[in-house]
Formats: sequence, C-alpha cells, structure tokens
Amino acid sequence: MSTLAATALGPVLALGLLAFGSQAQALPWSKAKPKAEAAAVKAAPATAQPRRKATAAERAAVGRMDPLARAAFWGRELEIDAADAEAGVQLSQALRGMGSYDDAVAAVQRTLAVAPDNTEALLELAKAHVARGQGFYAIDPARRVAQLNPRDWRAPSLLGVAYEQAKRDDEALAAHRLALSLAPDNPSVISNLALFQATHGQSAEAEALLRRAIARPGAPMAVRQNLALVLGLQGRFDEAEKLARQDLPPELVDNNMAWLRAATSTAPASRSWQGVTRPQ
Repeated sequence: MSTLAATALGPVLALGLLAFGSQAQALPWSKAKPKAEAAAVKAAPATAQPRRKATAAERAAVGRMDPLARAAFWGRELEIDAADAEAGVQLSQALRGMGSYDDAVAAVQRTLAVAPDNTEALLELAKAHVARGQGFYAIDPARRVAQLNPRDWRAPSLLGVAYEQAKRDDEALAAHRLALSLAPDNPSVISNLALFQATHGQSAEAEALLRRAIARPGAPMAVRQNLALVLGLQGRFDEAEKLARQDLPPELVDNNMAWLRAATSTAPASRSWQGVTRPQ
C-alpha cells in the first residue's frame, strides 16, 4: 500500500473516521480485553485510576488527548461501569484511532449487548467495520440507525461507503445522494459522493464537488488531500502539490508526488482508479 493511498484518499466520515474477515462476536466485559485495549489500560499510571466515574468536564478534556491516552481513560471508565454507553463508544473510537479495528469492533459490541438501540454505538460499529475494510458488516448497524432516526445524515453517509466496499454501487450512489439531501453543506458528505464519482471515472464531477467541499467551514484536511489526489491523477501535479503542502510534511508530500507521477505514467490498461486509491 502506497503512502499516498493510506494517507490521502478515503471516505471522510466526519465522525472521527477518515475515511478505511468475519464479523467479530460480542464479548462480555469480564473476559480478557483485546490486546490494544489491554495495553492502553496498562499504559496508564496506577495512581491515575480513579474509582469514581469522571466528571463531565474531565470527559470533555480527554478529547484533546492522543488515542492511546483516550483508550486508557475510557477503559478505566468501563472498569467502573460496564454499562456506560458513552465510555464504550469512546473506547471504540480511540482504538479505531490507533488502527486497532478488530478491537474497536469488539469494544462497541459489548456496549450494544446492553444497549442495542444506542444510535452512537451503532454508528461506531459501522465506522469500525468500514475502517477495517469490511463494509458489508457495517450495513446492518447503519440501516438500524436510519430506521431509528431517518433524518440523521450520518447513517446514509456511512451506508454509501459500506455499499461501495460491498461492491453494491447502485445502493451506494443512492445512499450518498440521500445523505447529501439531508446535509447539503456538510463537507464530508460532499466529499464522499465525490470519491464515489472519482472511482467511477467522473473526475471532473468529483473535482467540482471536492472544491465545493473544501470551501465549507470546518472542512477536514482529508477533503483537501482528496482533491490533491484527484488533481494529481489528472496529471495536474503543480496544483496537487500546492494543496498537499498545506497539510502534510515535506517528505510525505515528496513521496506522494513521486507516487502520483509513477501512477499516471503507467499504461492505462494496467491500472484503475479503484486499484490505486482505495486503502485496503
């Protein structure tokens, strides 16, 4: 996997995910914790383990920590109260941020075992499956959210990416369009539709949507980097490099530009957009 594919282009879920085997089974909290989760809890100093639940202010502050520290914090919260749905969702998000996707799935499934209709937990389960490239397993939890809250744009946005990973393109396009109708100014929703178009040979349409997305307030870095990649794969290297350097360190930009030049110099018959841009 190239550095560019892993860092630039991918679904932008605006939910904490940039957006990339069989379905994991729910495990009781009393059983052994997943490896990354256990390591995160172990990493925290013993003196930092409270036996009371954290206050709202303490919980808000932890969002500024790195994923390992957040995993340790939320793991301790679950040790105090295994039915704490917020802690279960936040632990899964932190594990996902560490790249421990299977552990993230297992963590949020424990929450869903006691709160099966928790919207945030269902969305997090879908995101964890999408992040590990198993979009098929994200379809059911995302559909459940859509049933519980038909006006929540996050469910169809996730479904669009999940259907793409499951190679169900007609349903993916319909889901992306529904998400856009619910959140027409959301940069991540716009970007996800653009990526669908890009993977289906509609580079001009994808570029127009990505430019619209990056003009929106709060557009995440990934949207700008996705535009850089779309431009680069059209051979517009100067524009692509200018965008890339707004967010990435020089050595990574240099690697990415070298990859782009190599990708665009390959004979068309031997490459496809899908093959070079989707993280696996």
